Amino acid sequence: QVRLVETEGGSVQAGDSLRVSCAASGRTAGIFAMGWFRQAPGKERQFVAAINWIDSHTEYADSVKGRFTVSRDGAKNLMNLQMTSLKPEVTAVYYCGVWGRIAILPVTPADYWGQGTQVTVSS
Repeated sequence: QVRLVETEGGSVQAGDSLRVSCAASGRTAGIFAMGWFRQAPGKERQFVAAINWIDSHTEYADSVKGRFTVSRDGAKNLMNLQMTSLKPEVTAVYYCGVWGRIAILPVTPADYWGQGTQVTVSS
């Protein structure tokens, strides 16, 4: 079992930057990758970014490439998502997910999820 806790998101203005983090605890030795997903009201959860815990290879949704950066601190089992040039359309609950086995990112469903953190961007 892996427990995930996201930091508090926030409410910002369009164009601002914001960073959220996710801390993993429990059976973290087998982590293959960690990632971020988001879900806006009335919409399905969608992939945002992921990072391979072995080689730090990253994957991004096309909509966030160049503006979002995912990073990791393996020693702390911590994953960060730095978001810049924020737009109102990225307003959503952001969820942290963990793949505890070899996976095809982001197609393979994550094994564990955090509780989510709200990110709101106002125009």
